[in-house]
Amino acid sequence: MDALETRYARSGDVNIAYQVAGGGGVDLVWIPGFAQHVELNWEEPYRHAWLSALSQRFRLITFDKRGTGLSDGITGEPPLEVRMDDIRAVLDAAGSRRAVIVAAGDAGALAAVFAAAHPDRVRALALWAFAGRETWAPDHPWGPPRQELLRWIDDLERRWPQSLEDEIASMTPGLTREEQRGFARVIRYSVSPGAAAAFRRIVADIDVRHVLPTVRVPVLVLYPARHPRIEAGRAAADAMPFARFVALDVPQLVPPAGDPAPLVDAIAGFVDETPADALEQESVLATVLFTDIVGSTARAAELGDRVWRDLLQRHHALTRRELARFRGTEHDTAGDGFFASFDGPARAIRCACAIRQSVRELGIEIRAGVHTGECELLDRKVAGIAVSIGARVAAQADAGECSSRRRSKTSSRAPASRSTIAASRG
Repeated sequence: MDALETRYARSGDVNIAYQVAGGGGVDLVWIPGFAQHVELNWEEPYRHAWLSALSQRFRLITFDKRGTGLSDGITGEPPLEVRMDDIRAVLDAAGSRRAVIVAAGDAGALAAVFAAAHPDRVRALALWAFAGRETWAPDHPWGPPRQELLRWIDDLERRWPQSLEDEIASMTPGLTREEQRGFARVIRYSVSPGAAAAFRRIVADIDVRHVLPTVRVPVLVLYPARHPRIEAGRAAADAMPFARFVALDVPQLVPPAGDPAPLVDAIAGFVDETPADALEQESVLATVLFTDIVGSTARAAELGDRVWRDLLQRHHALTRRELARFRGTEHDTAGDGFFASFDGPARAIRCACAIRQSVRELGIEIRAGVHTGECELLDRKVAGIAVSIGARVAAQADAGECSSRRRSKTSSRAPASRSTIAASRG
């Protein structure tokens, strides 16, 4: 297959490079670990064979993650939910309503969070060498200690590109040295040494294990049988209610770096077993936002009904403007308060801060509460204990303050076991 046209999807203020190949009846999004270059992929024989095999079975969609390949660069450390939203942007741009998502390594975290937040867009999820967490923890003994990993990343940047070639060589034992260099070349052209190190530092702090119980789509967790972290994959699969774990007797640790047939056959067989229609969803991972005007009763009495009604209308217009800007979904407006939901906490908190700043021009202050958890779905609206907690968090906030609380155990049927309160005052 010849190289394809590269297109761009707009995700927030970032342009994401993507390509579409094949004409199968099922859309499949391929997200490799670390980095790729959607155009140079076709010049490297093993990636070419992998993409060709997928495109023969599916309508294949693949993209360069933000900060890599032909996508825009990034500044700072964008939160996982922001990077996850690049999947939605690419699906929309490619005209895909629902897709199978196949992700490798660190990309598994993006795919898992996306599936939890947008189950209606995901037919099935296939995760290669996915662990849920990158570093060691008392309840996760399979990764390296964080400081050890950070030292390795420093060395990766210092010794680049030799360090990259050494890493590829360790993960592709079936390739010749020349083939390994060619495989590494695509990554080397996709990221600079500093960008590679920055990306790896972001990944080092990823832990999405608390999200896994909320992934309610069919999931296939694939691992090479001799992978040193295979038990981490079993644990991740066990945490997801509709997941299956399969160990494959293949030599490669990187999916494209070898014979694609065993992996593609396993994925295609799994997809054939999944229903074409979306599963009935009873819950979704969401962030709820509650806002209300501080001292509204006294202010209404001071201004009188007519002036107060006009002020509320202006308040509502400004609030809805910010909800639209940050892609929030309005669920209810009661008096001077709003109840909305988002697919991630960072966007919800930024929206709350923007609302607070906007309504100050009206001479009023708001309080806001944000909570992330597994929410029940009732008539396409979020409900349940997670929503009640969000309302209680908002009630604890002072004037001009946004209080946030994230549940470490995301089941809406159990109380939060850990919380973080983050205050943002003007």
